[in-house]
Amino acid sequence: MSDQEFMRALGYANAAFDLLKRSAIPPYPQFYELLYTYATGVNPSLNNRINAVFRSGTSPSSDLAEALYNEFLRSDMTERMSSVSERMHARIESVHEAIDAAMTTANAYSGSLQSATGDLERDLGGDAMKDLAARLLSETRRMQDTNRELERKLEASRDDISALQRDLDDVRRESMLDPLTKIANRKSFDEGLAHAIAESEKSGAPLCLMLVDIDHFKTFNDTFGHQTGDQVLRLVAMTLKSNIKNRDLAARYGGEEFAAILPSTDLQGAIIVAENIRKAIQTKELLKRSTNEKLGRITASFGVAEFNPSESASTLIERADQCLYAAKHAGRNRVISEDELVEIAEIPTKDVSAA
Repeated sequence: MSDQEFMRALGYANAAFDLLKRSAIPPYPQFYELLYTYATGVNPSLNNRINAVFRSGTSPSSDLAEALYNEFLRSDMTERMSSVSERMHARIESVHEAIDAAMTTANAYSGSLQSATGDLERDLGGDAMKDLAARLLSETRRMQDTNRELERKLEASRDDISALQRDLDDVRRESMLDPLTKIANRKSFDEGLAHAIAESEKSGAPLCLMLVDIDHFKTFNDTFGHQTGDQVLRLVAMTLKSNIKNRDLAARYGGEEFAAILPSTDLQGAIIVAENIRKAIQTKELLKRSTNEKLGRITASFGVAEFNPSESASTLIERADQCLYAAKHAGRNRVISEDELVEIAEIPTKDVSAA
């Protein structure tokens, strides 16, 4: 994590703790997460609801915080994972029961065979031989029935476990997506960047990172409302994803910031990709869906850096972030790469609020 990211996260954390204290809400993890998310502004719908509470003069309570957390932040992933786990446990128990029953029957059958062996060593009469044969036949049928039941349960388990695996795959895919924009979330980005760095170090192929920040997004949000702000976020996400290759990864990095991981792409190629995306964003005219009112065009700033062998992911992110801030400071709606940073004599300390 860069110093800039650290200071930004620290500011959000302090704001969350201050809200907990002022609202007299217990500092439980879920309530801290709720107000930290509010401080970042990444969930406009949540911010709208909390702002309405503050405006109404209603005193926040633990019950209200719990309700807001359940509505906006509690994912159904936990419930779905719990459901899958319960189904898996029930299926495994069923198989264990069938195996235990088969083993019990097999042991009884083995005992019957041993007993029959002893009987056969004696000189048995016709009726005794018939009784022995009938008993062995009954035990054999019982063994066959038990084995068929075991086979049935194993077959059912195989089908159910395949369905459970598909459910787990779906849950994992959803857990890696940003719910608003439907592109990769920060967790997916972190994993994707680590994988891309490992592949680049192994193959020697170039790797670039692009960071994108929507210009004046806060002002836009305050002017036109958070629902329109959500529309802007989805528009930028769609434009970013549609202008990169399948091997690349587009992600929502946080708030109004996005990122793209570009494997097998050198710096000049990444600059071209960034310019194409920048132009595509600024050519799209935004409409207010409820009234079809034209709201103008949006722009975004870009920072691009190329991976240096043996550097960490956080260092690469920090260099790309410096480029992004340089683009903001230079007037926004532009792409600045790390090569251009050497031409900038002085970059002042980053002011997050200026974004």
